[in-house]
Amino acid sequence: MDTAYSPWQPPLIWRAALLLTRALVAPLARLEVSGDVPAHLRRGPLVLAANHISPFDPLAMAAACQTRGIAPRIMATAGLFRAPLLGAAMRRAGHIRVDRGTSAVHQALETAASAVAAGSVILIYPEGRIGLDPGMWPERGKTGAARLALACNAPVIPVAQWGAHEVLPYRAPKGMLGGVARALWRRPVIRVHFGDPVDLGETTSAAPGAARRATDRIIDALTDTLAPLRPDEPDGPRYVDPGRPSDPSRAHRRSAG
Repeated sequence: MDTAYSPWQPPLIWRAALLLTRALVAPLARLEVSGDVPAHLRRGPLVLAANHISPFDPLAMAAACQTRGIAPRIMATAGLFRAPLLGAAMRRAGHIRVDRGTSAVHQALETAASAVAAGSVILIYPEGRIGLDPGMWPERGKTGAARLALACNAPVIPVAQWGAHEVLPYRAPKGMLGGVARALWRRPVIRVHFGDPVDLGETTSAAPGAARRATDRIIDALTDTLAPLRPDEPDGPRYVDPGRPSDPSRAHRRSAG
């Protein structure tokens, strides 16, 4: 990889927002961050692959990254970019719009690949949506994260988190006020753990099935990283969001390797 040029520098608006996320999370939850990212990877190139369980995840993840001195560019759904103020701020911060379900999703991966190649840290949710696994374990992933890492020869670090589902309901903004009020009263624990780099077992996505196999390894690693964060909830969460649907059709099966 060509590293002759200076890596991407997070804009001031994003560095300030990262500090703000910690201030926003603190009244709503007790954030516990464990694990770390090697110092030589904190400014990229790097792919952070996180599980997705709640609309509150981005705030929790941003706050956790700030504690480790990381300012990732986030691959986020296009809906956020259409919001008048939030969308403008996200574009200024360097985040990457993903138009799910359209041909433009490939453009997002190309943009992300260019960003990683230029030395950025990219945060991506490989499940491609808030997971609906009945036990709230990581679902079978989309291949975007693996393709991104393989295209740029970038390391992948799994980032598991647990507890954000107790702050905001799945159907937020519906029920958001009640969720926030409950969180202010209870201050649930949100645990975030930065795991060890994933051995993707592949060197390129060109080989038949390579991206799928690498994706399964990423989800395996996410599952292994998540398990210690929820030792008393192996079969399902103690807190059940009544508005959260259940969809076992994308349940992840551990790869044979």
